[in-house]
Amino acid sequence: MCARFAIRRRALRLDQHPQHPLFLFALTGKELLSLADISRVSRDEAGQLLGYQRPEVRQHVKNIVEYLNSEAVLFPNPIILALSSKTVFKEVRGPKVDDGNAVAGTLEIELPGADEPKPAWIVDGQQRALALSQSSRTDLLVPINAFLADEVDVQRDQFLRINSTKPLPRGLITELLPTVETVLPANLAVRRAPAALCDALNRESSSPFFGLIRRASQGRPKNGPAVFADTALVAMIQESLMTPSGCLFPYRNMATGETDFPAIKRVLYTYWGAVREVFPDAWGLPPTKSRLTHSVGIRAMGRLMDRVMAAVDIRNARAKDQVRREIELIRPVCRWTAGCWEELDGLPWNELQSVQRHIGMLSSILMRAYLTSRNID
Repeated sequence: MCARFAIRRRALRLDQHPQHPLFLFALTGKELLSLADISRVSRDEAGQLLGYQRPEVRQHVKNIVEYLNSEAVLFPNPIILALSSKTVFKEVRGPKVDDGNAVAGTLEIELPGADEPKPAWIVDGQQRALALSQSSRTDLLVPINAFLADEVDVQRDQFLRINSTKPLPRGLITELLPTVETVLPANLAVRRAPAALCDALNRESSSPFFGLIRRASQGRPKNGPAVFADTALVAMIQESLMTPSGCLFPYRNMATGETDFPAIKRVLYTYWGAVREVFPDAWGLPPTKSRLTHSVGIRAMGRLMDRVMAAVDIRNARAKDQVRREIELIRPVCRWTAGCWEELDGLPWNELQSVQRHIGMLSSILMRAYLTSRNID
């Protein structure tokens, strides 16, 4: 049997978590790319989420490469890795010379053979790692923070926490949230249920949004069918769940945090299925050709949903027919794909934008049209 090659490096071990010790050490750019993979977010054939990293940002990487190739380089920001549990740490023998806060020793990371998976994954520092691989300074030592974790959900949890204050694409957060089971910061926790519902809307064949929602794991759509922004749908669902007047609010237990997902899905599928039937020519078009599929339309129609569905028994077999008749009441004022919104001083249909002012204006127009028609009837 051939001996396996390994990288051995002096390191400090910090015991913050009993199952996931933290190591501080250094690697050259060449060593880093030889043992660490970048786990980009994608989906397998069954639709399950894989990985957690955002796509490469070319200009950002180019800027870092230019800096690394310059004469004077200071590169203090550490790259964070998740290491395989096969990694071996051996404490320094002899008298203890540390201060008791960290353990000194040698870290041994076995390099992969041909066609074998790499023993580490980049959790933070993807762009810096790519830049190091493309620069002429592959021998530059860079600081590494690493923790032991084979579990992808632990890696995703750390990725979200590390990037929670950075300009991380909201769509990527939306996809990752349902897959993280640990306790999240409050600003992320309130979005976990809406994100999970958005995922169901896109993946379940009974959903009117089936296959029509743009996801970060799919990359940039190229004339494909995905037209709805997941961030707009998450915002619509979250507003209805969190607002006492929202039609989804009763299905969330504020005391326990439990959410009745089956009931909420029935509400969403019933209402938006009816919207699709009332406006078939505007449904499924890209936002540039239909303001119904635009974020401004989704948010405004979501607020109308709160009013319409409050009086609908979703257990009734004819609930969808009832909802369809209610939505028909606003058809005369809608200008989703052509013309001007007369109630908005003749604003052209495609000048409505996803800003709070326009969302509020459109919501008001739709609500007034609905209530006026119901009173007339």
